[in-house]
Amino acid sequence: MPEFTRYVAIGDSQTEGLWDGDDSAGLTGFADRLAAMVDTHHPGLLYANLAVRGRRIADLIDEQLTPALQMRPDLITVCIGMNDVTRPGRHFGRALDDLDTVYARLADSGATVVTTTFPDVSAILPVGRVIVSRVHRINDRIRTAADRHGFRLVDLYSAPSMRPHDTWSPDRIHGSTKGHILFAEAAAEALGLPGSSHDWAEAGTVVEPSSGERGYAQLQWTKNMLLPWLWRQVRGKSEGDGRGPRRPRLAPVG
Repeated sequence: MPEFTRYVAIGDSQTEGLWDGDDSAGLTGFADRLAAMVDTHHPGLLYANLAVRGRRIADLIDEQLTPALQMRPDLITVCIGMNDVTRPGRHFGRALDDLDTVYARLADSGATVVTTTFPDVSAILPVGRVIVSRVHRINDRIRTAADRHGFRLVDLYSAPSMRPHDTWSPDRIHGSTKGHILFAEAAAEALGLPGSSHDWAEAGTVVEPSSGERGYAQLQWTKNMLLPWLWRQVRGKSEGDGRGPRRPRLAPVG
């Protein structure tokens, strides 16, 4: 296993840590949890998290990519693209090309890169069937890039543990605390950290939600995701407007 000394996480709200804690008490998130795991085996790890909620792939290129690479990391995690998947319009092809650009620059850095496919949203959320074709397209691009560049890949799409509702927050898009723990364990396995395993992917007995539970999931998504998103679009705003990264500089994990 490589000797990691500098870990930089980039991405959007999932990497920022939404729904694992809150803005008042503080967020944790899978990247913080992974940093703690790595630090256990490589004490003295320096860690930065540049992720900001609401960011799309083009935003990552404009705001996060260069600062991240300037920190000369030897470990990078990148999870980006769901805001492009859910955004209406004809921009999606360009977003996929931008993702190729992100991956090429990360590969050139020489760092160990961990990236991830997106889960099967049609199994989590009724409206997920509307965007599942885009999820397939971006996952194909992610897998191809991981093969090309030798990245460590976390495959959330096919993992049974991604189907239970308690893996997800009420909006059914962001991970719950349980979900963030699973994401971190998946990344640890991808890195081959001592003690890691594929257990994170197993869900045990999956109970299919009733029609009432699926309807409730749809209601929560409409309330917590769709309506706020529409209101921001009307006002020309983004969820992350005015926000910066919560760990903008390399610092000890603790």
